[in-house]
Amino acid sequence: DASRFEAQMVKVRHLFNVLPLSEAVLRLKHNALPSRAACITFDDGYADNAEVALPILQRQGMPATFFIASGYLGQGCMFNDRVIEIVRQYPETHLDLTRLGLGKHPVATLEEKRSAILALLSQLKYKPLVERLALLGEVGAMAGLEDSPRLMMSPQQVRQLHDAGMEIGGHTVNHPILASTDLATARTEIGENRDRLAEITGVPVRLFAYPNGKPHIDYREEHVALVKDMGFDAAVSTAWGVSTKDSDLFQLPRFTPWDQSLVRFAARLTGNLRRTKPAVVMP
Repeated sequence: DASRFEAQMVKVRHLFNVLPLSEAVLRLKHNALPSRAACITFDDGYADNAEVALPILQRQGMPATFFIASGYLGQGCMFNDRVIEIVRQYPETHLDLTRLGLGKHPVATLEEKRSAILALLSQLKYKPLVERLALLGEVGAMAGLEDSPRLMMSPQQVRQLHDAGMEIGGHTVNHPILASTDLATARTEIGENRDRLAEITGVPVRLFAYPNGKPHIDYREEHVALVKDMGFDAAVSTAWGVSTKDSDLFQLPRFTPWDQSLVRFAARLTGNLRRTKPAVVMP
């Protein structure tokens, strides 16, 4: 929530020298990072990034980079949130999706709903994009869910972030798992997203985040080469670790401390500082 996020940002501001990601990349190239350098990033383009996080970042005087999946701007929600809504709102005790090859799931209790959500997400996430969208539509129809909550930013909110001095990065149009798509589709997803965000902000988009971001699983060597070829300056993964002079600028590690306790949050942040070996090694 907002109060916990602000407390975390205060802790980060005290522990680290927070830089815009573009500046950190440039300094990393020239071996000129300050001690305890850190960057803050957000993925996907949720409206609460602009409505809740931005005012907190501004109060603390901290820059951040927002990686936006442009296909969801002004829309309801991403596929994972739609799965959550389907299960959350389903009125029966069992959600039977065996006809779609997705199994039968008990959903009578909160714990059963959580388990069903995790099971469905694991089955749907790595489907090719067209198949994933088609299956999700059928699941929604079978469950009787017509409307999805509006969770994503508007184009105006992306512009608001940019005007506030925040950086906007690419994250594809529809957030496909790149390793599950053909290379032509991946190029289209990355290129159309880059161009749409540049149209909104009025400046080139130079940073990219691989959807889901796990090396070898969510993206492969050819996708790294594609991002380089398309004119980006750097890209980030979700492999934990810290960046050093040996890091690949197109596979920079990122770290997500989920802890709610501030003590655990700070401890995990400082613990991550020991992860100095290259986080990503492509064959």
